[in-house]
Amino acid sequence: MGDEDGGRRGGITRDLQKLKQQAMAYYQENDVPRKLEDLLNSTFYLQPADVYGHLANYFSKLAKPPSICKIVGKAILDGLGLPTLQVEISCTIQNFPKYICSVAIPTHFEVVENALPEALDAEEAERAQAVSTAVQWINQSITEELWGLVPSNQAEVDHRLRIFFEHKVQEDKERKELEKSQEEPVPAPPPVMPPPPPPPPSKKKGQKAGRRDTLLEKPVLPAEPPEPVLHGSMAIGAVSLAVAKASATLASDPLYLTLASLKHDQEQPSTFSMPLLMGSVLSCGKSSPGKLHLMKEVICIPSPGLTTKQSIELLLEIQKQVNREMETLPPPKQETKKGHNGGKRAQPPITGKVSHLGCLTINFDAIEQPLLLIQGICSNLGLELGVNFHLAINCAGHELMDYSKGKYEVMVGTYKSAAEMVELYVDLINKYPSIIALIDPFRKEDSEQWDSLYAALTSRCYIIAGTASGSVSKLLEYRNISTLKSHGLIIKHTNQTTMSDLVEITHLINGKKHLAVFGSTDSESSDDSLVDLAVGLGARFIKLGGLSRGERMTKYNRLLAIEEELIQRGIWEDATATMAEESLGPLDSIFPTEIIEESAKT
Repeated sequence: MGDEDGGRRGGITRDLQKLKQQAMAYYQENDVPRKLEDLLNSTFYLQPADVYGHLANYFSKLAKPPSICKIVGKAILDGLGLPTLQVEISCTIQNFPKYICSVAIPTHFEVVENALPEALDAEEAERAQAVSTAVQWINQSITEELWGLVPSNQAEVDHRLRIFFEHKVQEDKERKELEKSQEEPVPAPPPVMPPPPPPPPSKKKGQKAGRRDTLLEKPVLPAEPPEPVLHGSMAIGAVSLAVAKASATLASDPLYLTLASLKHDQEQPSTFSMPLLMGSVLSCGKSSPGKLHLMKEVICIPSPGLTTKQSIELLLEIQKQVNREMETLPPPKQETKKGHNGGKRAQPPITGKVSHLGCLTINFDAIEQPLLLIQGICSNLGLELGVNFHLAINCAGHELMDYSKGKYEVMVGTYKSAAEMVELYVDLINKYPSIIALIDPFRKEDSEQWDSLYAALTSRCYIIAGTASGSVSKLLEYRNISTLKSHGLIIKHTNQTTMSDLVEITHLINGKKHLAVFGSTDSESSDDSLVDLAVGLGARFIKLGGLSRGERMTKYNRLLAIEEELIQRGIWEDATATMAEESLGPLDSIFPTEIIEESAKT
């Protein structure tokens, strides 16, 4: 027993001797004694506290860089009181764990205000399971996957997160296959012979051959199934963002600088321009109380010649005038309107509430009404619509389709085929040329109409795909952002989208000469990282909703803070400075000319 203890002590002594030799070699190689002597000589006349401070700074440079030691996932509430995910990052700094930062990520679920209670209950359960699974992933596995990594190594972090997620997808696939194999097979019913086709109708006297065929419209394609979203995928995007923010915090840099370095291969650009604002001022979509369904959001875009601060002030003034105009309008006459259940109900008041998008929901019964309201406000303020600011319409085409009729319901009882919708939009732009962008004018399934509208309005109005564009992951999987003919995409940071994915998708969009629009989700949290993403990755636009609700105002305030910081640092650049000087149309005041040129070629 004594020999064994002696051998163990001898082994420890040899290990200590080896460590001492390594330390001496390190000091000699880095000439630490001479550097320390120089440091002491330079601080000879300083107070002892200052000397200790210099010594601490010196030795801290020799210490191991901070590394991830703990990641915590928590379920919190977003701006609508619905569950979402928060991630906290802690790092080991000079052998001590220290909390660094936290982020929150919104869920991907859309907010449907008029949904049936059964549908709302099902979605609430789905949302809760998505968040709880993400919390479980983070607290049980992801900390181990990323433990010891340096936060500045974003590429390695995102690579490990991607591998982790692929394993989870494979596990889910195998689980579903196992469940399917364990189900009892149900015998297939005998085939039913289709009835014989009816005889062709007798041709009426004087009817020209082929006329009936020309009046027949193409059948409406059924809606594609929604993209599958694996419960827990929020953990991937949230942790990736949290690590990027931790890297920025440790370097005492704002997040947008860290993101810009990721995009530009660790080199920070010499100047930054702020994204142009898309501010929602009205909501007249399908969930609004009026007959009008077409305009889920009426959006104001201040001139790029304005600073962000001036743009926000302009949007606030317009919003204030909208509220005043609504207060002066007389209440509508009480009418009866047949409901879905065949009963009767009174017409709601002219104004509704502030929607989850942060803008006023208004009762309008015609397409022109919200546009005329904005025109009148513009005139009262001494502004010129189409010069001081422009308009955009979020049509939310996927919400308008009535599949029982195979047509878009633009107003209650007014239905348009996909081909008729093209004519409607062209007429609308002819009458209101200040509308310079249409978001989601159709469902993604109506690709032929996307092509037609793009060709008809390419130099006058920009077509932007939001919900119709699909997720970032799917776009990167197929390396194709041109499935639908459009001029730009709305990018949202949700689910398994990492910082590396966002860098890649912006490179892809820029390479295709498209517009990158960073947009908030339906259900937002108070986290303001989206603004840093837009600034750091060079988005042309940022779409945050209206200037109401705390979760949206935090992002507008972050825009103001970043612009002020850029100006103080002397790296702010006017948005108009990045646009080409050659004039090819009225949109040059908003969009870069190179995009118009590329659109004309394609």
